[in-house]
Amino acid sequence: MSDRYLIVGLGNPGPTYAATRHNIGFMVAEELARRHNLTFGKTEKKALTADGIIAGKRVLLAKPQTYMNESGVSVRGLADFYKLALSEMIVISDDIDLPLETLRLRMGGGHGGQNGIRSIISHMGSPDFARVRCGIGRPPGKMDPADYVLKPFGGDDQITARLVIERAADAVETWLREGIGLAMTRHNGNTEKI
Repeated sequence: MSDRYLIVGLGNPGPTYAATRHNIGFMVAEELARRHNLTFGKTEKKALTADGIIAGKRVLLAKPQTYMNESGVSVRGLADFYKLALSEMIVISDDIDLPLETLRLRMGGGHGGQNGIRSIISHMGSPDFARVRCGIGRPPGKMDPADYVLKPFGGDDQITARLVIERAADAVETWLREGIGLAMTRHNGNTEKI
């Protein structure tokens, strides 16, 4: 066991992807950094990192810079370097199968088609880590899901996404303070009902 927690927000690096649905994990990590006056000022193990205290716990916020499909390379590097157990890690990602206003926290499970989670499971050799899945909704009509996740939030969706990001940050704080069980009880579901 280490003396810190690893909080990983998933996304793709660079300004082209910054505001896209696929990058909501980055946005939650950035919201946590903003709330707690942390700065993504270091690059290590192929991730931008911010080190500090959240909810009384030492944390390392990480935004892998490997592109989504290779997120596990960075996460494994950080976990090994800091000697972190899976129980000290939470991963925040988008989920196309959840409606936009929905959050889903869980411990372990499959990747659900999310390639960043798939990569982390593969590189860590286990699915037994906590996740915060942020619903981004299904693509309209016959739009290709790959195109949809790389589109920015538009119109009212921007307002709803902001709410989801804030609630996801709240959920991570609860996880740090009180554990995954209470975080799931308190934050799972539609953000408008929380």
